[in-house]
Amino acid sequence: MTQRDDLSAAAGMRTHYCGELRSDDVGEQVAVCGWVARRREQGKHLAFVDLRDHTGVVQCVVDGAHDLRSEYVVRVMATVRTRPEGTVNSDLPTGEVELGDCTVEVLATADPPPFPVDTRSGVEVDEAVRLRYRYIDIRNARMQHNLRLRARVTSAIRRAMDEQGFVEIETPLLWTPTPEGAREFAIPSRLQQGAFYVLPQSPQIAKQLLMVAGCDRYYQIARCMRDEDLRADRQFEFTQLDVEASFVRQEDVHRFVSHSVAAATEAATGEPPPPIGSITWTDAMERFGVDKPDLRFGMEIVDLGPVVAGSGFRAFEADAVRAICVTGGAEFSRTRLDGLVDRAKALGAKGLVWMRVVPTEGGGLDLDSPVSKFLPDSARVGIVSAMGASEGDLVLVVAGEKLPSCAVLGQLRIELAAPPVGQGPYRFVWVVDFPMFEGRDELGNPVAAHHPFTMPHPDDVELLESDPLAVRSQSYDLVVNGWELGSGSIRIHRADIQRRVFSALGISEDVAEERFGFLLGAFRYGAPPHGGFAFGIDRLAAVLAGEENIREVIAFPKTQSGADLMSGSPRPISERQLADLGIKVLPRTQ
Repeated sequence: MTQRDDLSAAAGMRTHYCGELRSDDVGEQVAVCGWVARRREQGKHLAFVDLRDHTGVVQCVVDGAHDLRSEYVVRVMATVRTRPEGTVNSDLPTGEVELGDCTVEVLATADPPPFPVDTRSGVEVDEAVRLRYRYIDIRNARMQHNLRLRARVTSAIRRAMDEQGFVEIETPLLWTPTPEGAREFAIPSRLQQGAFYVLPQSPQIAKQLLMVAGCDRYYQIARCMRDEDLRADRQFEFTQLDVEASFVRQEDVHRFVSHSVAAATEAATGEPPPPIGSITWTDAMERFGVDKPDLRFGMEIVDLGPVVAGSGFRAFEADAVRAICVTGGAEFSRTRLDGLVDRAKALGAKGLVWMRVVPTEGGGLDLDSPVSKFLPDSARVGIVSAMGASEGDLVLVVAGEKLPSCAVLGQLRIELAAPPVGQGPYRFVWVVDFPMFEGRDELGNPVAAHHPFTMPHPDDVELLESDPLAVRSQSYDLVVNGWELGSGSIRIHRADIQRRVFSALGISEDVAEERFGFLLGAFRYGAPPHGGFAFGIDRLAAVLAGEENIREVIAFPKTQSGADLMSGSPRPISERQLADLGIKVLPRTQ
């Protein structure tokens, strides 16, 4: 038996991955497996064949490769050798070597793929085509990188939670309907026709029951489902880190989750993020105009109220006068400035005042604006000082109600200066002290801002009946680069407070008992103080992979319309299946 035959018989299918061969391997006999990425003819008999697996590409010099085609699956037994002088490919990690004396075994033939697998080809592929042939799309280097990065993130999270004494416990996927805010997917019961399970929006109630059960520190890499409209950071089904712990305060939960997020970030990028601080919801709204602030850049919102008070300019006689400073924005054309005014109005502002920061003859700074003549010198100088503006900057001012004005400027801030979400550095921040309720429903009842199991702020409990919209909650969000990763809270563990919250929400005792009787009943047997959190692993992986859409880190995602183009779902089921479930499908209404 020859040495090559020995390799074939004893080494298994392969000895190395394509992308790991280097100059240190020169002289070794190897077996590699993968897909034919490219074939280039060299003379009458020889061909250069690029062989690809998930680790990368290696060049094979093959004699008689005329029958090899793109995406054929092959096994190559060969000798590693140095590339001839002048042919080194510095763009490839394997670019100093090639495989010679190749014996090629075709393991599977392939039809021509519907689009190039090599993302470096420059060919733009329609996303619908990518999703229809997702098993081919995943072969490309970008998707392989993203899915493996996601796997590292998940592994790091598990290790971090294990290190902190958490135990992984699975909760049911078939659950009972609960009004947690999002629309649920309903699952008909065959054995109890007319009754339905739902797929869980989150394991919220189950994990609270685990705290009553004495499990103390629980976590789960949980699959969750919500029947909501899809967008860049939302799919019907998603994966989250779900955490709950007993005998904890808000700061404890932050510490647990921050540790896991830091571990995941380091696993993905090689470096931990900066320490994760916190900001109150009120400060976030007033300084950044949003409750998910992007801290990678400045341009914070400034209160100009004290500066322009008494200026006599009627447009600034409002509840609030807020502004942002755009570095170098004085160069914007009049057309672009008019566009900013229109954009502010579209966002709900009555108008937008722009002011260019220009030099004066005396070496100072002044404002060039259509409203300059209505402002006294002291107000113009005060605005420049308050904004910390320099020559060439642009000041944008909105006057009106405080939070709406801040929201308009916050959106303009993002549109004018925010880097792509996935572009580092990764700036995480906790947003705390959210309002307990957000507005009222059509019956006049307060609407829960998070979910009805959130403990009110201890200083605000007595306002539940008299002024519920003023109540703060012990809830918190984790934000990174302007994306909300997830939410959590200290939970209500006392039945009396839970009933008061239900009452404030307009949920009667009978309805509360019907929907949550098993939870309220559990509280009667000794519920510890507890709190938790859940964040989207899809979102975190997308940010760390530098992607704007979570579809790029999910193996088999849905389209914007909720369709799976590869499998053809959703699709009708047979009349027999419907009959087994006791269901009749009604004609579609227009």
